[in-house]
Amino acid sequence: MPGGKRGLVAPQNTFLENIVRRSSESSFLLGNAQIVDWPVVYSNDGFCKLSGYHRADVMQKSSTCSFMYGELTDKKTIEKVRQTFDNYESNCFEVLLYKKNRTPVWFYMQIAPIRNEHEKVVLFLCTFKDITLFKQPIEDDSTKGWTKFARLTRALTNSRSVLQQLTPMNKTEVVHKHSRLAEVLQLGSDILPQYKQEAPKTPPHIILHYCAFKTTWDWVILILTFYTAIMVPYNVSFKTKQNNIAWLVLDSVVDVIFLVDIVLNFHTTFVGPGGEVISDPKLIRMNYLKTWFVIDLLSCLPYDIINAFENVDEGISSLFSSLKVVRLLRLGRVARKLDHYLEYGAAVLVLLVCVFGLVAHWLACIWYSIGDYEVIDEVTNTIQIDSWLYQLALSIGTPYRYNASAGIWEGGPSKDSLYVSSLYFTMTSLTTIGFGNIAPTTDVEKMFSVAMMMVGSLLYATIFGNVTTIFQQMYANTNRYHEMLNNVRDFLKLYQVPKGLSERVMDYIVSTWSMSKGIDTEKVLSICPKDMRADICVHLNRKVFNEHPAFRLASDGCLRALAVEFQTIHCAPGDLIYHAGESVDALCFVVSGSLEVIQDDEVVAILVNIC
Repeated sequence: MPGGKRGLVAPQNTFLENIVRRSSESSFLLGNAQIVDWPVVYSNDGFCKLSGYHRADVMQKSSTCSFMYGELTDKKTIEKVRQTFDNYESNCFEVLLYKKNRTPVWFYMQIAPIRNEHEKVVLFLCTFKDITLFKQPIEDDSTKGWTKFARLTRALTNSRSVLQQLTPMNKTEVVHKHSRLAEVLQLGSDILPQYKQEAPKTPPHIILHYCAFKTTWDWVILILTFYTAIMVPYNVSFKTKQNNIAWLVLDSVVDVIFLVDIVLNFHTTFVGPGGEVISDPKLIRMNYLKTWFVIDLLSCLPYDIINAFENVDEGISSLFSSLKVVRLLRLGRVARKLDHYLEYGAAVLVLLVCVFGLVAHWLACIWYSIGDYEVIDEVTNTIQIDSWLYQLALSIGTPYRYNASAGIWEGGPSKDSLYVSSLYFTMTSLTTIGFGNIAPTTDVEKMFSVAMMMVGSLLYATIFGNVTTIFQQMYANTNRYHEMLNNVRDFLKLYQVPKGLSERVMDYIVSTWSMSKGIDTEKVLSICPKDMRADICVHLNRKVFNEHPAFRLASDGCLRALAVEFQTIHCAPGDLIYHAGESVDALCFVVSGSLEVIQDDEVVAILVNIC
């Protein structure tokens, strides 16, 4: 454009944002150091409040604050301030300036030049603090004839802002900050949907199924259910009597927790067929009795305590041990709770691996039970030398031996060794490796091995065959990002776009993707109904609505209507948003960052974020 670059530009350097963040703590001006008389390009709210001038009154006036000089302003100080600007130096002064209503005020003025990457001074930062309270009372025309005490009283009255700056944060501000923090920690109205903000009215002894306590409790039950799924098959197969006090106490605690869970389920709301929250105690009890009550009751009976007694009949002990398997039915409830996490690729992968390990553990317990049943022929009381347990005992040097006095077989591998060997065999079979050092020999063992191979092939295809798909889903956005970059590079190369413009295009795409994470906001909003879309748009534009004075008196309906029309646009550093002479067809609000108004290659004003 003739006469140099003119328009509204996003600056490349970001120091202005750091300065503006301190606007609530100090009062300052920014002046252009490259134009005669160093015109003001920005003044914060603190300075406007301190001086009584509006921002429009201050813009383009001298950064030396010559428009605030008066008859009592010291001439020597004025000269020193101007020399500081002329020499691009840092300095500080105590100067008497006049507010817009011509009230004299003592200021502590600090001047600091700001340099760019080429060490050239481009801006002046001038900060101000009201120090009238610490100076002698000012005697001007309006106070002539006043007593010293009266002038002192007026000085103190005019310096209330100084007192507020020197005193700690008042109680109201502390409460406000605390409430904002609590709102974030408790998922306040900006995050939770409306139906969770307004909890249904329930009787005092009824627990909401989505409250924090019930969610935590469900996770505890889930972990204990997995513990049960591991320990119950092991105890049943290896016929372990819980003589160990520590394990007996732990299992008893688990049984008590399951019993407490039954009591809580009789007092927990549930979602009805129509999607409503059922809080009627009678309906809750009837629903629980019809669904999970019997299974939960059988799973929490203290079978381990009964088996711990030495004089319990073997048949009764075996019966109680078998009944413990009923606890595995609780895994159905676990599967229902894990359904919420199946949309995440990593969660699915971890879940499938856990299922694979759990199935291998169960099959190992069954495999040992078959060998333990067949290794000794109870009819002839002889050892079966072709059993895998007998072969394992010989290979590790712990053979079975017959005790003639007691009439029983003794010896053999330890239970730990037996479990590890069983798990080793099932893992090699499920993964189709099968080294052969542990092999089925009897008909029952061969039939079980065939069934296990069929289960293993299904699990192998389900889990490891889907690993590629799961990883593709995890990196779908990354692949789409690289595909978009390749398309843009091909476009720029095909049409021979200049290097400078090509770099700007690539910088814009990269920075925009890093902020949006590849999420198409318009596509997401198009899925939602009209009312929900308006709520989301109000949330996305809450900074503008909360901070900008133009919207403070607007009704909720007005904000919802405006929010759906707002569009969030990201501008990379150096981008020209509006050129001089263009027609303006949109109203823009700076939510974050800053903009420069440039005329003839000079910064004449700076627009910063409203928040």
